[in-house]
Amino acid sequence: MDTRDLIFGLNEMEGIGWKSIDKIRRAGLLSDRAFSCRADDWLQVGLSAKMSQRLEAEFHAGWIKERRLIMEESGTAMVTVLDEEYPAMLKEIAEPPWILYYRGLLKLASRPSIAMVGTRVPTAYGRKIGEMLAEQLSRSGLAVVSGLARGIDSVCHEAALACGGSTIAVVATGLDTVYPPENRELEREISRKGLVLSEYPLGTPSHPGLFPQRNRIIAGLTLGTVVVEADSRSGSLITADAALEAGRDVFAVPGPVTSPKSRGALDLIKQGAKLVTCGEDIIEEYIAYLPVKAENSGQSRRSDAGDGDRLAEKKLTSEESHLYHILHQGPFTLDELLSRTSWDFGHLHSVLLSLIIKKAVTQLPGAIYKVI
Repeated sequence: MDTRDLIFGLNEMEGIGWKSIDKIRRAGLLSDRAFSCRADDWLQVGLSAKMSQRLEAEFHAGWIKERRLIMEESGTAMVTVLDEEYPAMLKEIAEPPWILYYRGLLKLASRPSIAMVGTRVPTAYGRKIGEMLAEQLSRSGLAVVSGLARGIDSVCHEAALACGGSTIAVVATGLDTVYPPENRELEREISRKGLVLSEYPLGTPSHPGLFPQRNRIIAGLTLGTVVVEADSRSGSLITADAALEAGRDVFAVPGPVTSPKSRGALDLIKQGAKLVTCGEDIIEEYIAYLPVKAENSGQSRRSDAGDGDRLAEKKLTSEESHLYHILHQGPFTLDELLSRTSWDFGHLHSVLLSLIIKKAVTQLPGAIYKVI
């Protein structure tokens, strides 16, 4: 039995984590010798008494073959850290997963990609910006990587799929479990058109302690991490920290200073994260990684953005178009626009920002807005 099968078998054993497998590797037991080890031998490697006894009783070639069959019958495949297909960028992090279980197109994990993360309870502003950035990044040729969670994660996956882009979901359960359950159909679509990854064996249920570990994979697969909207205690900041530890870039989207959902991202900007208002702020950092057509499309975006009338006519959403026509009667202050639209502040700010990014509207001193 080869080394990759032994790594798979150890990873399948409940209670054995990354460090335990590393101890076994350093002891030279990633070979058939492992099947003849007694509990005392495993103890000398540094494993617990309980795990040593379990390995002596259960760890054998037949058990590993059974686990492989269960995995394959579920429609799941795997790649080990020893395989050429294993994502090269992920090997650079401190503790690259020994095994990646996957469904979908593994080759996407080796493409240039960006992590997009944020709060599970986004505002209208956060949803709007997440959709816009995910679409722009996807169209540039970057794959969008996130965690299939509620909120910003789901928004970004869906936006990437909607525009025909590539997306990768890294989950914190076995691939036979979907968390949250309401994302089951989204997970199926990503499995068909993109890639779903996990380092956890089938049967692993959702547990809070697994999510921070999962976040290091999201950061490790990607060139950089974008925090779209996050409060000061958001788990998204763990992904940002993991990106910094891996030597990757961190980007953050500014939001209203009065919104608790923006505090985490604003703190990142204060600490040196690159401020992002449109996809081009990210794409310009990675032109060398992208196909020539992506660079040309970036130039085309700049040219299109300069033509406010054509953009307003062809590329505005219904809400943007509504606000744009109001502003044709302006200019107006923010308070006047709140009165004319009857929208709440967060929603109005989101639509205004989108119009500004599309260069259809500009902001004058004193929080006055007018069409370009």
